[in-house]
Amino acid sequence: MNFTSIKLYHLAILFLALATFSACGDDEDDNQDLSIVATAQADNELSSLVAALTQANLVTTLSGDGPFTVLAPTNDAFQDLLDTNDDWDALSDIPNDVLTDVLTFHVLSGRVAAADLTNDYVPTLSAGPNGEGVVLQVNTDSGVTFNNTATPTATDIDATNGIVHKIDEVMLPPNVVQLALDNPIFSTLVAALTDSRHTTDFVGTLSGNGPFTIFAPTNDAFQALLDSNDDWDSLADIDIETLASVLSYHVIAGANVQADQLVDGQSITTLNDGTLTIDLEGGANVQTTSGQTVPVARADVQGTNGVIHVIGSVLAE
Repeated sequence: MNFTSIKLYHLAILFLALATFSACGDDEDDNQDLSIVATAQADNELSSLVAALTQANLVTTLSGDGPFTVLAPTNDAFQDLLDTNDDWDALSDIPNDVLTDVLTFHVLSGRVAAADLTNDYVPTLSAGPNGEGVVLQVNTDSGVTFNNTATPTATDIDATNGIVHKIDEVMLPPNVVQLALDNPIFSTLVAALTDSRHTTDFVGTLSGNGPFTIFAPTNDAFQALLDSNDDWDSLADIDIETLASVLSYHVIAGANVQADQLVDGQSITTLNDGTLTIDLEGGANVQTTSGQTVPVARADVQGTNGVIHVIGSVLAE
């Protein structure tokens, strides 16, 4: 091989190497240029999600500027959803309004990476009463769970208009009862609501259309109530009429009142025809007719049929 041939050979090798490098760079750029919807379309595990977004007319929304965080259920997760209802053999069997509410419950406003997740409630794009965003519960105590049961299978998949985390379950937007059931800080409240001695079906009532505004005492609040009476060691020791009246005093029916809608001095009628007064001095507080002033510890836990405000004491008339 003469000098000219060797030179041409090396030039050819260099040209091929540059072409290969350029092609690899184009692939990376293509990946970086995908929107959330295009990212889902490129992932074989998310074809059911793409079909659901198309059916619910949400493709344009999630192709917009955002940014959005999408918790993307896998195909297996959608099949599990279909299996929960004998009338659902395919996505087309799910009413579009139901599908829209479910899908938007998997979308957060803003870009939330896995490292940014904390124990809290975050509003989703799923709309509750008055258009308020239904909250998603995030728990990071032992790994990450969403809505108390869904777990991520892949995280931090970047898109041009946000970020995608793949999850193993299609989550359903919770009502106020489900919000209480899903959070262990309300286990005593749930026990009180479901006490078999009741003649009032609290769970059935609070699972209705509402809307409801609920001041929800924590487990510690109920323990303080039990400690206030030497004859009370457990909820079973409280007369059921008394317990029912106490529970009813924490519920406002017919209104979904978020914290920014509370008015100082506002008088509110409760489910048992009692009265609560709002005191906004130094934050949101609830005053009872017995003279208690109880601060709201966590406001605006929004469900599909009402809103919960977390309080640290049981309200007494």
